Amino acid sequence: MSGRECTAGEAATTERAATATKTAAQPKGWLVDLLLLGALWGASFLFMRIGAAEFGALPAAAVRVSVAALFLLPLLFLRGQAGALRQHWKASFVIGILNSGMPFALFCFALLTINTSLAAVVNATVPMFGALVAWAWFKERPSGWRLVGLAIGFAGVAMLASRNAGLHADADGHAATWAVLACLGACLCYGIAASATRRHLGGVPALATATGSQIGATLFLALPALWFWPARMPSARAWLALTVLGVACTGLAYILFFRLIERAGPARALTVTFLVPVFAVFYGTVFLGEHVTAWMLLCAAVIVCGVALSTGLVKPGKQA
Repeated sequence: MSGRECTAGEAATTERAATATKTAAQPKGWLVDLLLLGALWGASFLFMRIGAAEFGALPAAAVRVSVAALFLLPLLFLRGQAGALRQHWKASFVIGILNSGMPFALFCFALLTINTSLAAVVNATVPMFGALVAWAWFKERPSGWRLVGLAIGFAGVAMLASRNAGLHADADGHAATWAVLACLGACLCYGIAASATRRHLGGVPALATATGSQIGATLFLALPALWFWPARMPSARAWLALTVLGVACTGLAYILFFRLIERAGPARALTVTFLVPVFAVFYGTVFLGEHVTAWMLLCAAVIVCGVALSTGLVKPGKQA
């Protein structure tokens, strides 16, 4: 064997070893991202409730997206992706209304009445709405167990809405119904935004899409937020909550989410849906003294089963 062949063989061996090392390390990396993302998005309900209590729903949502936009803009220019945003700004702005502006405002409205844990459990239905929108838009009809999962998931939501579990002390059942409907409306917005992103922003850098969406949401909420701006200046605690919400739970979370899709694929990234309610319940119990009932836990289990089936994450009867 010649020296060149030996060198080539050694290089190939080294490359295979490096690839194996990278593959072995990759699961640990994406699992860390998954846990961090679940912790951040779980905390978003805590910070939304704190901020909305003093700002109101629309101003709180507006501050959140504006802080996120200010956080993401410098990163966009540092990574040289401003051109991608200029090219696709119209689609990014419109999707930002669906993916951030409207759902954030709806969740802030809901959290004026219901607890963070209840809102987070309803939020777990997002993949089911995504499946329904994809069915209507792309004709991707779910079949078999996925249809069963959709029915189970929405039955779990109906069970939640049928009792006054997870209400604030001064709220009534009528207000709870509107709050749950607001959460479902937010989930529907997320589902539409996912299909719209797939149709109109495929191949666009994730950072450009995320930044454009936050700018679009900021513009959408600016006038309503000014109109409903509280007469009394909110406390430093509320400002801090919305700042952390914008930077960590929105800007940083977007980066983690798209990186998770790149590292682990969409199916694994989707499993963050199961972690968000866990973290949200923990934060609400520890920091807000919220009470989680056995009925809420039962409904959460029903919804999670429905999501797992409707998204294909669990396929009964299929051999590994």
